Amino acid sequence: MFGIVIAFKDYQVSKGILASNWVGFKYFIEFFNGRYFARTMINTLLISFYDLLFGFPAPVIFALLLNEVKNTYFKKTIQTITYLPHFISMVVICGMIVDFFSSDGLVTKLIVSLGGKKMDYMGSAAHFRPIYIGTNIWASIGWSSIIYLAALSGIDQELYEAAVIDGAGRFKQLWHITLPGIAPTVITMLILRCGQLLSVGYEKIILLYNSGTYETADVISSYVYRMGLGSSRYSYSSAVGLFQSVVNLILLFAVNSLSKKFSETSLF
Repeated sequence: MFGIVIAFKDYQVSKGILASNWVGFKYFIEFFNGRYFARTMINTLLISFYDLLFGFPAPVIFALLLNEVKNTYFKKTIQTITYLPHFISMVVICGMIVDFFSSDGLVTKLIVSLGGKKMDYMGSAAHFRPIYIGTNIWASIGWSSIIYLAALSGIDQELYEAAVIDGAGRFKQLWHITLPGIAPTVITMLILRCGQLLSVGYEKIILLYNSGTYETADVISSYVYRMGLGSSRYSYSSAVGLFQSVVNLILLFAVNSLSKKFSETSLF
């Protein structure tokens, strides 16, 4: 936490943190007025929003579908297959994605066979976000569903038996028992996810983007990485990173307050 003060100083490695000159909000203002502020903010918010819109419900739906599978062997097999990407290195995952979506890649050939256009999709700015979100869902859906499967296993089975006696079908059981049963878990995970709205992981972005996709791929995290380690602008990158963390903290408190107001679930 002490290192945060670098964001308010003209940090020089030779002088150290304490001896470096104090500049106040200089680097924050420079970022807000800079040419990359609008681009990085828009890209970060759009990628986070799409990931929240499509990526967050995916493991919930997957867990609900998997919970309906009665064949234990088939269920375990599906779980194992969907868990595998979580244990593969991000570098390997991104290497696979680049190969699959190259002009001669497996996915590209499939798209062409379905009447699509043959091109290098990883070099297209227009296709970067859909590829990023889609591969995120593929890589995380299995592992992320574990917590929802655990919540499903905690629902009292007698409720389902009583519902069957009352004549409730599968859909009514889902609507009146299953969804309310996992609602606290879903809301808690949603609050935590909203608290990371500006924290798009830079590892995958850096491994996938290129000069042709900067327009839609460059986010705050990757910008901080480039400024900090690439250009050695430690104070500037610290200021940008601190801005990102403060906004995330504000969003966390705001969403938690809304959840507390409209439901019985909140983090604090």
